[in-house]
Amino acid sequence: MTINKDRVKEIQNGKTSLGIEFGSTRIKAVLIGNDFSPLASGSFEWETSLRDGIWTYSLEEIWKGLQYSYQKLFAEIKEKYGVTLSKIGSIGFSAMMHGYMAFDKQGNLLVPFRTWRNTMTEEAAKKLTESFHFNIPERWSIAHLYQAILHKEPHIEKLDFITTLAGYIHWELTGKKVLGICDASGMFPIDMKTHNYDKHMLETFNHLPEVEKYSLNVEKLLPKVLLAGENAGVLTPEGANKLDVSGNLQSGIPLCPPEGDAGTGMVATNSVAPRTGNISAGTSIFAMVVLENPLKNVHPEIDMVTTPTGDLVGMVHANNGYSDIDAWINIFHEFAEAINVNIPRDLLYMGLYTQAFLGDPDCGGILAYNYFAGENITGVPEGRPLIVRKPKSNFNLPNFMKAHLFTSLGALKIGMDILLKDEGVKLDKLLGHGGLFKTPIVGQEAVAAAVNTPVSVMETAGEGGAWGIALLASYLNNKESNSTLAEFLSKKVFAGYVADEVKPEAKDVKGFEQFMKRYKNGIPIEQAAVDYLI
Repeated sequence: MTINKDRVKEIQNGKTSLGIEFGSTRIKAVLIGNDFSPLASGSFEWETSLRDGIWTYSLEEIWKGLQYSYQKLFAEIKEKYGVTLSKIGSIGFSAMMHGYMAFDKQGNLLVPFRTWRNTMTEEAAKKLTESFHFNIPERWSIAHLYQAILHKEPHIEKLDFITTLAGYIHWELTGKKVLGICDASGMFPIDMKTHNYDKHMLETFNHLPEVEKYSLNVEKLLPKVLLAGENAGVLTPEGANKLDVSGNLQSGIPLCPPEGDAGTGMVATNSVAPRTGNISAGTSIFAMVVLENPLKNVHPEIDMVTTPTGDLVGMVHANNGYSDIDAWINIFHEFAEAINVNIPRDLLYMGLYTQAFLGDPDCGGILAYNYFAGENITGVPEGRPLIVRKPKSNFNLPNFMKAHLFTSLGALKIGMDILLKDEGVKLDKLLGHGGLFKTPIVGQEAVAAAVNTPVSVMETAGEGGAWGIALLASYLNNKESNSTLAEFLSKKVFAGYVADEVKPEAKDVKGFEQFMKRYKNGIPIEQAAVDYLI
């Protein structure tokens, strides 16, 4: 094997950037070079656990996954380039947004990590939305904190700091309690003028009767807000040893602000400018649309967050994505094994997804719900995946697969209709990334039908958020004076990239609308499953 000597020099001289993202099902590390292309990667598969009614990941799992993914990357660098990785130009961490990690003054985790997937904060979210006149979704950190206060949880007496998963990792490795503005905007509302937490809402929260009983100052509990390109600290000697258990990694490496997966998705798809948007399809599914102006009304279906540089974003986040499709793929895989046929899993996905092309525009009358967890957009509190049809529905494999693809976009479409139809938001392009878009064309056709907008996928889409946070780390070291993140991405990172675009077909748009009428009418069926399947 011929070793690229220029790449070897890049690695040895630390002309690289490392991005590590904690996704719902995978932790991925990506090291990129001067040209922003990946040099090596490593990953660790994991899944959330339901413990005592809480969706969570343990601290042991978090650190095991981080160290394992880094060691896999470390080994690949050694194998491909014959180099022991010890020097890195910059590092960034990102993770699932929202949720609740609460610590005392000694840095001890007070309660198990409550991820974005938990929907037990309905009371708090509603009260805060009314008090702030600003939509506070159930998954937001401030909703989790207020719900714990309403329930008089004992840990509130010891509370000193709350953060997200990305903020926690960054804090442990640098000693800095900071957060990128996109991730921070999913903890507490941001003032678009100051690019900091909204002062009026901070005061409103502190003076809520239940909060005053604890004499809490919420601003002191939250991490400091930073914009993309700002220095967020350096890797400490202890942090270097915690990340690289082999002891080879040098300390002193600068880190960019830790970000949420929504922000890294925007970066990875070059959609940080107004009138651009991206859709991320995985365990959950969300769309981000960068707005030109604030929305006219408050909508519980729309999160108001920001880009990594603080521009206003309308975010539609559905708790349920492709877990149910994955479960059905497993059933087909088990069937193949039962008849002694070995079908690689990626080929199985390709074959079954492609079948959806052959389905009727409205899925033949089949209705499915992909709810592994509760879905706040439709008001369903718990998950009960199901499929239902009339006796005369056109029940075949293509319609079966198409119904599952369409239903994975059902809750998302409700929110996107509010943005595009009710609020009149302009969207010039929508870029896709995540597992759905690994199969060519199929995911793009489904999304284009749902939102009646052209959907593009770049060849970089498969790199995902880990590449996105690596780009933000690179921006820290490579930004030019007065150069914006949008300019950095367009002129340096994505110059020359060609996106594959799929335009919506009229028959598919009409078919999706017919499916959505059935989807909305059938919500009581899903609710009945929650009520009676216990």
